[in-house]
Amino acid sequence: MTLKKLLAATAAGSLVFAATTASADEGMWTFDKFPSAKVKAAYGATIDQAWLDHVRLGTGRIPGCSASEVSGQGLVLTNYHCVAGCVQALSTAQVDYLKDGYLKATEEKRCPGMYMEVLQSIEDVTGQVKAAGAGKTGRDLVTATGAATSAIEKASCAATPQNRCQVINFYNGGQYKLYTFHRYDDVRLVFAPEFKTGFFGGDPDNFNFPRYNLDFGLLRIYKDGKPMPTPDHLRWNPETPKAGELIFVVGNPGSTSRDDTVSELETARDWTLPHTTILLSERRGRLIRFTEESPENLRVGEDVLNGLENGFKVFNGRLISLTQEDVMSVKRREEADLRARVAADPKLAAATGDPWKEIADAQIAQHDLYLPYSTMEGSGGGSTLFGYAKTLVRAAAEREKASTDRLPEYSDSRLPQIEHGLMAPRPIELGLEQLNLEFWLSKAREGLTADDPNTKLLLGKESPEELSDRLVKGSRLGDPALRKALWDGGEKAVLASDDPMIRYVLSIDPAARALRKEWEARVVGPTAAAASKIATARFAVYGDSIYPDATFSPRITYGAVAGWTERGHEVPPVTHLGGLFDRATGLPPFDPPQSWYDAKAKLNLDTVFDFSGTLDITGGNSGSPTLNARGDVIGAVFDGNIHSLGGDYAYDPKVNRSVSVSAAAIQEALDKIYGRGDLVRELNSN
Repeated sequence: MTLKKLLAATAAGSLVFAATTASADEGMWTFDKFPSAKVKAAYGATIDQAWLDHVRLGTGRIPGCSASEVSGQGLVLTNYHCVAGCVQALSTAQVDYLKDGYLKATEEKRCPGMYMEVLQSIEDVTGQVKAAGAGKTGRDLVTATGAATSAIEKASCAATPQNRCQVINFYNGGQYKLYTFHRYDDVRLVFAPEFKTGFFGGDPDNFNFPRYNLDFGLLRIYKDGKPMPTPDHLRWNPETPKAGELIFVVGNPGSTSRDDTVSELETARDWTLPHTTILLSERRGRLIRFTEESPENLRVGEDVLNGLENGFKVFNGRLISLTQEDVMSVKRREEADLRARVAADPKLAAATGDPWKEIADAQIAQHDLYLPYSTMEGSGGGSTLFGYAKTLVRAAAEREKASTDRLPEYSDSRLPQIEHGLMAPRPIELGLEQLNLEFWLSKAREGLTADDPNTKLLLGKESPEELSDRLVKGSRLGDPALRKALWDGGEKAVLASDDPMIRYVLSIDPAARALRKEWEARVVGPTAAAASKIATARFAVYGDSIYPDATFSPRITYGAVAGWTERGHEVPPVTHLGGLFDRATGLPPFDPPQSWYDAKAKLNLDTVFDFSGTLDITGGNSGSPTLNARGDVIGAVFDGNIHSLGGDYAYDPKVNRSVSVSAAAIQEALDKIYGRGDLVRELNSN
């Protein structure tokens, strides 16, 4: 069923945007605004403050994903694809943990750059931040807001270096909350299955269901070289999930755009999303070619390719949803309703003005600036070496300033996190580095044209191929000791460095900063000011019982174990272990490892493998624990169905579905396939 037909079939009103009130199981709720009464009315469950506090303290965020504490000895559950980068970093050409799994290692090895942050408290600081920006516009507003949040973060965490303070913007500037996290920087890999198990079905099964994917990994928090006691851990429960059962997900959804105006969605539909999907598609082709060139290229590039394919599906799914007139019609009606209600209240209308036009005007500037800004302020196509150089160059210059005068990402409160990531000993794969940098430079020349001043600055007289080869092969930034010396030496050391990647970034940074300044003045600042007015008007009209867009901050969602109807057929909500063997073809990506065939006779093939639910999730929720009404861990979310990709803009309770791997399947595999009875006993020692 196409999305257009699907939405036409639900024209009676199942598609509801967050501009008014959440319907059914919709909502990525903050912990200080969770609708316990609504859950009680719908499911009969009592969710009190003690319950909320318990699950909040037992969950956390890791880089790009979510996780949960599942034993009193610091054991942490997340997804396989959330630890695959760590598995890759710990692998070598001789020991390939990605292919063979990190199964029975006697040593729990530290994951480079890995951390876990657990939310401790929430404080409303809206008044302080808005007062700092009062009367300011454009880049002045951006600068003042950044300085205010930096000062709040620094003052709140100065006495507790183990904590991280973050001021988070909600409702597009309608509210600001100070979130205080306890941060753990020593996180080690305990267990990860083979790649063929953790990503069974590959790209064809991605965002689809039924699924037979053991997408889980285990980490452990350490302190002072020993496992960290975690008394607030969640109880492990391998009971079978049942259709209709109330379930929850606690995690950190990355971002949604449900509060965006029509003009912003039109810009995404007509410009940014098509541009992004084309780039991702072409880069995917280059990566496929790269992985086919040698077994070693396949080893270092396979996980990167899978992540890229996942991203392509996400952005293409968003584009498809916005090209359906049904979606845009609903969004236009929602916006028109809010504007009419504002106009009907003279006092509110006078205070609000016309922020929708202000945002529409900013879209014109965004279109003009998007290509040069995104090119010059980008990440070098994902090159790790370029990222190191840019961080060192920017940090060196920004640290010479007062914290409140810096770019927000280099405030005092954020420097420890930057330093932790910068010093992590990651392997540098030169072939991938050159591919990424070369692709970025070639696309810059293609998009900006060869005559553009920024292109000339980026390339000089060299070709993308020559320049990327020279920079990658000549750079020594893969050495953590050199990065530390440059970080500790500050601006003097960076300016004196002869590393070609450092010299290159120094040469282009002034132009990149100038474009960022213009972007903030003409796009970010006007949009932020106007969005704040719309948020205030929305509160005045609809109240503050609506949930904010996702911001990679802790949220809790609720729903039920449920399937859906697809092309007139019912999709059951659960799969079973035996289905993996039925689905296996012996050829990638449907070729389970030999370990599964060896253990087949011992397995309970009726064990629930994966299950779907009505939980409202998005990217960043990966690894979130799926909980029952008691707060027990019954699984881990790892995906959504294809319809959930439109969830960036809307939630449709009839078809939007989350997909989780069950605790029962994890335990069955640990015990009978991988012989890790020690982990099974630890999980069940709650």
